[in-house]
Amino acid sequence: MREVGHGGTGFCFDNELPRHRVWLEPFSLARRLVTCAEFADFIADGGYRRPELWLSAGWDAVKRNGWRAPLYWTSEDGEWSVFTLRGELPLKVLAMSPVSQVSFYEADAYARWAGHRLPTEFEWEAAVEGQPVEGNLLDSGLLTPSPTNLLQNQHPTKWWFGGCWSWTASAYLGYPGFKPLAGALGEYNGKFMSGQMVLRGGSCVTPAAHIRATYRNFFAPETRWQFSGIRLAF
Repeated sequence: MREVGHGGTGFCFDNELPRHRVWLEPFSLARRLVTCAEFADFIADGGYRRPELWLSAGWDAVKRNGWRAPLYWTSEDGEWSVFTLRGELPLKVLAMSPVSQVSFYEADAYARWAGHRLPTEFEWEAAVEGQPVEGNLLDSGLLTPSPTNLLQNQHPTKWWFGGCWSWTASAYLGYPGFKPLAGALGEYNGKFMSGQMVLRGGSCVTPAAHIRATYRNFFAPETRWQFSGIRLAF
């Protein structure tokens, strides 16, 4: 049994409340995000052509959108390149960098292909609670998830935050006893509690002052434009 949700007197959004108890079975989380090279192996193994790896709605999205790689990946003569905020770079340069701009459906399909799964948002929070909010966040000025694999080697505790938002297996819903704030402020979080999935951890464009272990980001599962990546659970 663990307590999750925001506690104390510091600032939080209404969707982080109230703090409550959840039951967690034994689990572990990967210490790093899935890399571009690892995701390229998924592609090479026919990941985007194998419906058995995908949720039904995810497979529909693959066919409807013509997905065959993450957003901003292009292939010429069999070689992948990735368009980044620093321009177009060969995939081999980014091989050990976290894969980014993937949807929940792609993250889930990769996890299934790898023989693992995505963590729930409560598993992520329980694993990260008490860790310092440090890592490749906006304050670093890097504006790319690429260097976070180097940060992991130097400062393992910093690998939980920054780089890419981590998709979780949790639908974005109100906590037990959730009450939206009064007035217009209450519309931002509560009104979106339908058809969205939760992401945790912040990215390379998230200010450190804006992120914490209890922060809940949320997007529709087909969304790919943000710095969203994959952390596996076991």
